[in-house]
Amino acid sequence: MSAPGQPKPATGLARKRDLWWQFTVRAVEARYRGSYLGILWAVLNPVLMLCIYFVVFGVIFGGHFRDPSVESVRDYAMAMFLGLTLYQLLAETLGVAPLLITGNSNLVKKVVFPLEVLPLSQVGGLWFNLAIGLVLALGGAAVISTGPSLVGLLWLPVILAPLLMLSAGLAWLLAALGVFFRDLAQAMPFIAQVIMYSSAVFYPPSRMPPNVWAILKWNPFLQTVVLSREVVLWGLPVNMRALAYTYAAGVASIVVGRWAFQKLRPAFADVL
Repeated sequence: MSAPGQPKPATGLARKRDLWWQFTVRAVEARYRGSYLGILWAVLNPVLMLCIYFVVFGVIFGGHFRDPSVESVRDYAMAMFLGLTLYQLLAETLGVAPLLITGNSNLVKKVVFPLEVLPLSQVGGLWFNLAIGLVLALGGAAVISTGPSLVGLLWLPVILAPLLMLSAGLAWLLAALGVFFRDLAQAMPFIAQVIMYSSAVFYPPSRMPPNVWAILKWNPFLQTVVLSREVVLWGLPVNMRALAYTYAAGVASIVVGRWAFQKLRPAFADVL
């Protein structure tokens, strides 16, 4: 519970929205500052990533999500692109979050600053990249593939909201833990790779052995990838049970991440 006279956590964050926005813009600008192509890298990076993975999984391994008689190579490429775009948000969150507080120790030690804004501003910048990637993926699907479902596009914000909550919760949690466990940042690239290959980004869940699926089906990111592909690109009905599970996981991530950050925050200055 909040102390008397102190704003509740949600209210406190709402009052800091202007600061959050300023730091989010700064995070986006800092990412591309000094490069010749600047923000164009937000377009080039996902396209280059698509080309590499498509050659490996689409051409060399002949991957497909549905029956090849109803799914062209271009359909597979766009479905994979959508999954990769969502994965990139999660991977970059894992990569940057553990270093957020340790990389801004001056704000911890010398200035009275709402530190909870730092993880949120960083993921806000990553949400910007996600939006660009989604425009590319869905635009590409409309131009060279069968195109996204119009009804599915209306569902897309509903499907992605839990992923945004998951990224924010993880950013809070990992930013706090990264202060005390410096090896966490070194482990994140490996963990990100495990998540990518276990989340059906390149293949349908039906290819998983039953005993593996019994475990991986509890991965909320996998469910978001599958829902996005099925509803947005293929026009299938929404699996409401899977959607509800992703919302439960997203809310749990926000609550646990926020609680852990606030609980560990008083010790940041002592450790740094």
